[in-house]
Amino acid sequence: MKRILTIALCLTLMLPLCAERPKIGLALGGGGAKGAAEVGVLKVLEAAGIHIDYIVGTSIGAVVGGLYAAGYSASELEALIQNQEWLTLLTDRKASLANVPYKKIGGVIYIFGFPIFDKESTGLGMISGNRIEHVIDSMAHAKRRDEFDELRIPYCCVAADIRSGKEVILDKGSLARAIRASIAIPGFFKPVKRGDYTLVDGGMLNNLPVDVCRQMGADIVIAVDLQQSDQKPHPQSDFSVLTTIADLLGLGPILNWILTRPDIDKYVANKKDADICICPYLPDYDVTSFGNKNAARMIQSGVEAASELLPQLIKLEFGIH
Repeated sequence: MKRILTIALCLTLMLPLCAERPKIGLALGGGGAKGAAEVGVLKVLEAAGIHIDYIVGTSIGAVVGGLYAAGYSASELEALIQNQEWLTLLTDRKASLANVPYKKIGGVIYIFGFPIFDKESTGLGMISGNRIEHVIDSMAHAKRRDEFDELRIPYCCVAADIRSGKEVILDKGSLARAIRASIAIPGFFKPVKRGDYTLVDGGMLNNLPVDVCRQMGADIVIAVDLQQSDQKPHPQSDFSVLTTIADLLGLGPILNWILTRPDIDKYVANKKDADICICPYLPDYDVTSFGNKNAARMIQSGVEAASELLPQLIKLEFGIH
């Protein structure tokens, strides 16, 4: 970290006093447990004094970005990522039933503490997501920033409307509720109802929201990509007969997504459009790699990836090319 501060100081002293600083946006991609690496990136940006004007997040990027926008420092997020029991938090698991094969409490059926059925709950998905929403809401409330218009940094997150198959940008109302929608992996979490929308994980349509950062007003976009893939545009074919049948069955948007994979095309375009794309090296981890040791290593991978690009990051902040 001393090296980071030294580079930042040297480059800053070289800048002309009249330079006008461009607006910088941060686009945080989805990737489950690998979101720990995004905290490492924030540590570097924070230590170097790089000012972030806008933040957009998808899925785990929505969690990290939302809490950072609410006022949590990188070191505070690091402690949260490493100390939180994420499996319990994300699955609504009852720890007291962890060794119980089957238990029914009220209308909820638990298998080894995991709630697999709730007669009061509707919508496709096993997990209600109430626990993680409550925790995020409590954390936002602790900073007195429960709503979007109270945030320290302008922020929004990405979700997808499963009924229409359209991307939905969430930038108003409850921060926790919006984040809960952005992480609602279809089939795992219950969708979130919001007006006429039935919202699920934003990664279904836009897992690296560089374009949304541009729309917010960013002149420069720093993207953090957790996908670790060299995806190429999805080939287009004529599936008109299938889609017509699916539309009649009310499954049109879902089938269209499966056949066309619009998320891949959006990802390729956004990665190309980012001014700087930080790609932490995470070959041994996946979306489920939670735990203190894994988190510490992934945070360090984020630190290393961002540190390598730090001279470019600082130059971009002051419009130097």
